[in-house]
Amino acid sequence: MLELHDLQVYYGGIHALQGISLDVPDGKIVTLIGANGAGKSSTLNSIVGLVKPRSGSIKWNGEELTGLTTKQIVSQGIVLVPEGRRIFPNLSVWENLTLGAYHRDDKAEIEKDREMVYDLFPRLKERLKQSAGTLSGGEQQMLAVGRGLMSRPKLFMLDEPSLGLAPLIVKDIFDIILKINAQGTTVLLVEQNARAALKIADYGYVMETGRITLSGTGKELLNDERIRHAYLGGNSQSK
Repeated sequence: MLELHDLQVYYGGIHALQGISLDVPDGKIVTLIGANGAGKSSTLNSIVGLVKPRSGSIKWNGEELTGLTTKQIVSQGIVLVPEGRRIFPNLSVWENLTLGAYHRDDKAEIEKDREMVYDLFPRLKERLKQSAGTLSGGEQQMLAVGRGLMSRPKLFMLDEPSLGLAPLIVKDIFDIILKINAQGTTVLLVEQNARAALKIADYGYVMETGRITLSGTGKELLNDERIRHAYLGGNSQSK
């Protein structure tokens, strides 16, 4: 289980996270929703060590993470697929996937995971030798997710995986997230597409200007009038 308690993060004089506390239980999908600038990405970056909190606690299975390096955190099975994909455009699809397993030396298991990624994303297998920068936006997002899976995550964090993608590709990405979770991987999802995120989430948190203002099961939040008005386009029933 991941546990955040009273997390305080500053960027210079900007108080980005103002006492964030949340839990991500093992085997569940938890989502953070909120407007741009709410602090969602800062939360994920803090968990993986890219941003150092001024105070507060981040515990993974009871162990404090705030003093560890990003490499140490990743080696414990916590992996972030960042916003904007951040693939290596001049490297091939195969090379990008290989870099996802850079900290591993179990070659046979790496090959098993590579085949698992190919099963999830058949289009990547068709483009192994192709430069990643020449892929479509949806294929690049698939590659970013596949690269993350090559680290064999226990906690898989995704930052805006549907951003800029066509609706059909968005559906594919969310179906893949459900499959990954069904295989036993815990998922923490940051997503502006609140409806899609809450539909698959076991639990959700709403963030506004560095604070958590509301939480509940995915179904509860989908049916909450405040969430409908702010994030789901008014009073229409979720479909």
